[in-house]
Amino acid sequence: MAKKENRRVCDNGHTYDKSSDCPTCPTCEKLKEPSSGFLALLSNPARNALLHHGIDTIQKLSSYTEKEILNIHGIGKASLPAFRKSLEEEGLSFNPNK
Repeated sequence: MAKKENRRVCDNGHTYDKSSDCPTCPTCEKLKEPSSGFLALLSNPARNALLHHGIDTIQKLSSYTEKEILNIHGIGKASLPAFRKSLEEEGLSFNPNK
């Protein structure tokens, strides 16, 4: 049985349809996306997971091991190549010693 979509209006006045109880406005989420930097290369779930853990710069990312990053809910192996490339471009790498 298909869920019926409900028309909603967010606090910013954007109209959108949702079939779940999720209150997230797709237009507002799109406006929050960074246009540059390593966070711009990530999916919304991966970006939100990092931001939730206070990882908002490439320098902060470099203080973690790959294993620690992969243990964050919302981050998967598919994000690692983008992380590695961004770190390398800044002369950084994941922390090998934790």
